[in-house]
Amino acid sequence: MMLDVRDVHAYYGKSHILQGVSLQVNDGETVTLLGRNGAGKSTTLKTIAGVVAPRGGTVAFAGKPVAGQPSHRIAAAGLCFVPEHRGIFRLLNVEENLRLAARKDSPWQLADIYRIFPRLQERRKNGGAQLSGGEQQMLAIGRALMNHPRLLMLDEPVEGLAPVIVEEIVEQLKQIKAAGVAILLVEQNLEVCTQLADRHYIVEQGVIVYEGSNAAFAADHAVKDRYLGVGVV
Repeated sequence: MMLDVRDVHAYYGKSHILQGVSLQVNDGETVTLLGRNGAGKSTTLKTIAGVVAPRGGTVAFAGKPVAGQPSHRIAAAGLCFVPEHRGIFRLLNVEENLRLAARKDSPWQLADIYRIFPRLQERRKNGGAQLSGGEQQMLAIGRALMNHPRLLMLDEPVEGLAPVIVEEIVEQLKQIKAAGVAILLVEQNLEVCTQLADRHYIVEQGVIVYEGSNAAFAADHAVKDRYLGVGVV
C-alpha cells in the first residue's frame, strides 16, 4: 500500500477540522477525495503532506510513518503535493521553475516534462507570471514530477480552467498514471474524477462518509445528490 491514513485529526486553532479521516491509496492507483466546500478535503491533503500537523491518528507512506515530519522530508520521500494556489515562482521562467525541483534520480527529467506538456516547451522562456492558469497548473504538475513522486497529491487541478484546457490536463494525468505514479486527487469536476479515478472517497464535516469503486460511484446518484449536492436524477 502506498498511502495509509488512519483516524487522522487536525485543527486550525480551536476548530476541529478533520475528525478521524481514514483512507488508503494503493500502488499506481488514482483515488479522488470529494466533498462540499469546507468539508475537509484540502486540509486532508495538507495534513498528509506535513503542512498541517495532525493531532491524532497515523499517516504511513510506503510502509513508513510520516505524520508530524516536516513537509520537505515527506516530499523528499516521494509524496509530492501540488496545492490549489500552485506555488509558481512568478519571476522565474518555466525552465527555471522546473530545474529548481530537478532530482538526478528522478525518472522524470526535463525532456519527459516537455513531452507530456508541450505547451511548457513552447513557453519555456516565459516568466511564471506570463502563463495562463492552465499553463501554471501544468508547470506545477511538471515541477512535482521532477521531484520523483511515488504519489502525487493534486488540489483542484482544473478549477476555473476552460474546457479545452481541462481535457488537455486530464489526458496528461492519464499519461502520468500510466507511468505508474499513484494519484490522490481533490476535484469538484465529477466528470474529470470519473474519467481518472479507480476509487472515490467522500468527506463530510471532517469524516469519510463514503468509499466506492469508480463504477459503483458513477451509478450511485443518491450518494452524489446527498453529499455533493449534484442533483442527479
